[in-house]
Amino acid sequence: MNDILVLYYSRQGSTAALARQICRGVESIAGMRARLRTVPPVTATTVAKDPAVPDDGPPYATQEDLAECAGLLLGSPTRFGNMAAPLKHFLDGTSGLWLSGALVGKPAAVFTSTQSLHGGQESTLLSMMLPLLHHGMYLVGIPYTERGLHETEGGGSPYGASHVARGGALSDIERDLGQALGRRVAALAQRLARTA
Repeated sequence: MNDILVLYYSRQGSTAALARQICRGVESIAGMRARLRTVPPVTATTVAKDPAVPDDGPPYATQEDLAECAGLLLGSPTRFGNMAAPLKHFLDGTSGLWLSGALVGKPAAVFTSTQSLHGGQESTLLSMMLPLLHHGMYLVGIPYTERGLHETEGGGSPYGASHVARGGALSDIERDLGQALGRRVAALAQRLARTA
């Protein structure tokens, strides 16, 4: 079990761009693979049917993706300081995994993007941590030994990787911090597998 699930929701592409950098970090650890997945959109009046593959981009995540992963990186744009409804809807359907303990003891981390500098990044990251704690996962952050946390003028926090979009691409620091977070989760998953 060498796959790290990188699961995200993105509407404008910013969270997806950060997810791809996180995958690069995961795959920089020898023997580890990133499994990139997304979730279907939902609205207040309709829930999208759950086809196996969206029109473009990575496949939709399944419960099996979660059960099979050695670790998880979870990403969402911020919605009023919280994770987006499609990701929350997906997580709300994981009670079977919670009952079986399928995610207990696996490492996990979170990432987000916002349009503005003070758009609720840290509260969104914290909101995504809550279900992971209930699943018994080990939370991984970004330590201040990562130089980018001292230098960022955009995204990045000890709570997880982030991006301040403002209509632009990821900054070099945001890219580096995303990769660092992917590396940390993959390396911890590898260490945990060795001691199991």
